[in-house]
Formats: sequence, C-alpha cells, structure tokens
Amino acid sequence: MASSGNFMTFNRLAWLNSSYSATYTKLDRGNLQGYATAGGWGWPGNFTFDSGKWYVEFYIYARTNSGRGYVSVVDHYYPNIAAKYNDNRHRDPTVNDYTVQYIGGDVGGTSTTTGICNNQTGGGSPSQTFTSTRWADGDIIGVALDLDSGTQTVKFYRNGSVVGNAETLNASASGNWAFWSGSHNACWHTMNAGQDSSFCGRATAQGNADENGFGDFYYTPPSGYLAPCSANLPISADIDGARTDDDIGEKQCATLLYTGTGSSNAVTGLGFKPDLVIIKNRTGTQGTKVTDSSRGVTKVLQTAGSNAESTDSNGLTAFGTDGFTVGSDAGYNGSTNNIVAHCWKANGGTTATNTDGSITSTVQANTKAGFSIVEFTGINSATTATVGHGLGKAPTFIIHKSVNATAWHLVRGVPGMPVSYVRDLNPNGSPTDVSGNGGALVKPTSTVFNINNTTGIGGGGYTYVAYCWAPIEGYSKFGSYTGNGESDGPFVYTGFRPQIVLFMGYNYGIENFTFDSTRNTSNPITTYVRWGRSSPEASHTHCDFLANGFKIRNTGGDYNGSTNLFMYAAWGDVPFKYNNTH
Repeated sequence: MASSGNFMTFNRLAWLNSSYSATYTKLDRGNLQGYATAGGWGWPGNFTFDSGKWYVEFYIYARTNSGRGYVSVVDHYYPNIAAKYNDNRHRDPTVNDYTVQYIGGDVGGTSTTTGICNNQTGGGSPSQTFTSTRWADGDIIGVALDLDSGTQTVKFYRNGSVVGNAETLNASASGNWAFWSGSHNACWHTMNAGQDSSFCGRATAQGNADENGFGDFYYTPPSGYLAPCSANLPISADIDGARTDDDIGEKQCATLLYTGTGSSNAVTGLGFKPDLVIIKNRTGTQGTKVTDSSRGVTKVLQTAGSNAESTDSNGLTAFGTDGFTVGSDAGYNGSTNNIVAHCWKANGGTTATNTDGSITSTVQANTKAGFSIVEFTGINSATTATVGHGLGKAPTFIIHKSVNATAWHLVRGVPGMPVSYVRDLNPNGSPTDVSGNGGALVKPTSTVFNINNTTGIGGGGYTYVAYCWAPIEGYSKFGSYTGNGESDGPFVYTGFRPQIVLFMGYNYGIENFTFDSTRNTSNPITTYVRWGRSSPEASHTHCDFLANGFKIRNTGGDYNGSTNLFMYAAWGDVPFKYNNTH
C-alpha cells in the first residue's frame, strides 16, 4: 500500500480569535484537539480545497452548558481577519458587503432541543437552516464536502446518520474551502482527518479507510469521499514529479543570483532555457529589466516606468540552455553588482499564429506550466475585442504592456480584483475601472482574453505584449487575502512551497514586493525587490514560506493593513503532496 503522506490537522498558523487572549485557547495532541477554557477560538484545517470530495470527523466532549461549539466548512478567507467567530468576513472591494460563507453545526449552549446549521453570507449572525436534536458530548460529527457535483454542497452526519439535507455553498465566496471548528467557553473538539479513529484515545478505533485505502475513520466515509491527506491531493500530471523529471516546478520557473562582471557574462545554473527574464540590480537604482524570447534579445521593457520598449545592445544578449548571457549594462551586469533574475519557461522562443480571438495573435505557450507570451496589435475604436492566449485554460494573472507607447505595465485578472479593473505597477497608482473605454472586460476563457480601447490593455492601435499565467495545481496560484493588521497575519494556502511570490496591494499607494526562496533560504522571508520602483533591494520581516503556502508576519500597511485587500502571484518548487513538513 502506498503511503498516505501527511493527514490534515488544525492549522496553528491560522487561528482566530484575537478578541480573546491566547492564554485561554489551546491546540494540542499533534494539533488535532482544540478548545477554549474561556472566550472563543477557531482554527481551519491546514488543507484547502477547490475540487474533490472530502470527509472529516470531529469528536465532541467536555462541554459546559455555557459553552458553544461549531463544526463547519468555511470560505478559506474567512479565518483571515481575527475577530469573533460569527463576525469574520472577506471583503469584496466592489461592493459594500461580504462574500464569505460559514456553514456548520452548533453544539452546546443552554438549549437542549435545537441544533442549527449556520449559513453566513453577510454580516450579522448566521441564519438557521435546519433543526435537529442538539449534538451532545461523545457525538462523532462527520462532515462531507462535495466540490465536484456542479452545485457545491456540505453534508453533516451525527454518529453515522445524516443530519438534515446537503447544504449548498455560497457561489459568491472564493471557491477555496476549509474544514473549521471552533468553540466558546469550554467546548472541546478532536479532529480525525483519517489519522486516528480513536480521537486521541477517546473512542475505540474502527479502522475504516476511504476508497483509495487511506485513512482510519470511525465511520466508513460516504462513497466517493476521500481522506484529506497529501497522497489524495490533486496535482497536475504535467508537473508531477512522480511522472516526469523534465517538467517539475523547478524547471518551469526559478531564481538566479549572480555577481556582475562589467563585460559579457554567461549566467548559468538555471536548469532550463528561459523565455521570460526579469532582472534587477540588487545594489543599484536601475529599473527592473524585462526581456522575453518572443520580442527578442536586447529588447527591454522596464517595470519601474511607463516607457515604451527600447533596445539595449549591452543588455540580455542571448538565451542559453541553462540560463542567459548579459552584456556590460550596469542594470544587467555592472561590475561587482549583485543581481537577481526571475525566470520562466515558455516554448523555447518558438511562436505560433493564434486565431482563437477576433484579433490574430502571435503566441508561444507552455501549457504544462500555464504560461504564455502573447503579442498582438490593439484596436483603435470604442469597442472590445478578443485575443487568443494559447493556454487551453483560463489565465488568472495577466501583465499587459504596450510595446510602442508610453503606458504602465497593467495587471488584471487576479481573483479578488473586479473583472473590469486593472492595476499598474506604479506604487502610487490605483485600481481603475476601464469599462468605459469601449466596453466592460470579462473573465478570460480557456482560449481568449478580451481587451477594450484602454491604452495599456489593448487600445490606441499600439503593439502589445501580454504575459499570461493560469493556475496549475501544485505549482502556481494567484489570488488575494485580507489583511488583519497584526504580526500574526493571514495564512494563505497555495498547495505548494512557494519559491517566488509577488505581493501587490489593491488600494492606492500600496507597494508591490517580490520575494523568493533563493535570496532567503530560511524563514522569515525578508529580502525584496520592487518591480514598480528603481530603488535597490531592501528587507523587512514579511512572511514565512511554508510547505503548503505562506504566512504574513508583519503589520505594515503595504502588506497587511487591517481590512485591506492584497493580491498575490505565487510559483512553487515542491508540491504539498510531496512535502514532508507542514
């Protein structure tokens, strides 16, 4: 039998409720038992799901009549703001409302006649959606989360019997779901995600496995539902290290550090031939240099400015099989300068004509890694048009740049950003609704993204390049989180150990920061460059890179301002499925 790997536990890094002192809130028994001696607590599991069918059990015991407890699934972003358990929300910046969902069972309290399944989709208290006999000490509550059946649902079991009906999850939530449990005033819960059906010795183990043969559950999981363990985690076959040695994450993107020589310098050690190279002199004030193999060597765009493409014969002069060659320009290779290069692989410089959109584009695509470089000529009228991107899946992070016009690099598509909004890399820029320039933008599809007459996106009849990324399970993820303003900041699940992460604030004046695990080989991750500025590399304690995501470790307004929205683009090396630590 293959190893089940790591089973899900409570996530100590994502605990909420700072309204009460941590003195009264506890996780113990290998992060499988949580309780509060006073006040309230709550932790999500350390796995997050956007697909699949998953089953978890909770053992409830040692309540007092004044205690209340909850067993639930929540929008992954729900735990990111520390406050009372029924008042945590993930803010949608487009509306003055909230788009989270809390759905679960209420145990404890003074009543003995009513149990409720709570469905919270906005502010205020959760609403009652069904009733049953109140759950009691010694009850085993099963939670079955179905994200594969069209209408996403959660179903609850009490001692092996279904309680109520399957509850429909909120379609307007993030689509990333976590199992969660919490209590108020002395309600203890022990989780079993398949590692121990005795619930740390509180019951007699029953030894029921899921249909893949993994797990030790008290009750047999419902048909088709799996244990949340790393062996069951999905991963793209295209980057799965168990199936390929050539296309793993480390050979799709990577970071190179080198010291400048002041003369032609072949930089090697990357492990693949790059097609997009973003270079920053760490010790100088030159802007960040962007060169790709579609536009060609010596052709440079600078993210710290709005200038059109220029030619630098002493810039990046060749793409090699294991890196690249740079000339004498100080921004690429100044003598004794410390340089960082973030690199991605597309298709080795080989492009193809793409006619999927109303505009014909030139594309080189790496469909395995979800990355393409798209060139096209924009429109010059008050309308919209579509452009083929060649990925075969919808990109959720796109950087646009007009090659022959003065305009900022514009970012779009990140979950959490309204569809018709763009954000430039200028730290003093603002998210801008561009729908008035010929029509609203819509979400990209598996074949095209659309543009309108906004200069920088596709307007003015200019020539454009777009760098498009689609999320790949176990390798890349693009999303957003809400800051809590605390040094114990939000935890964001990615499903892999990050190697490069770009952070970008949504609001006006919030910087963008790029971190990597090459400059910081251990936590905390502190060293950053800013693509939107020409200033040298700097450092501050920002976050931890973990086996399954990252944890914000600072209160600064540029990366964790209370209730502010922050976007991120993350690329990994080791998928969580194969990582040995949490």
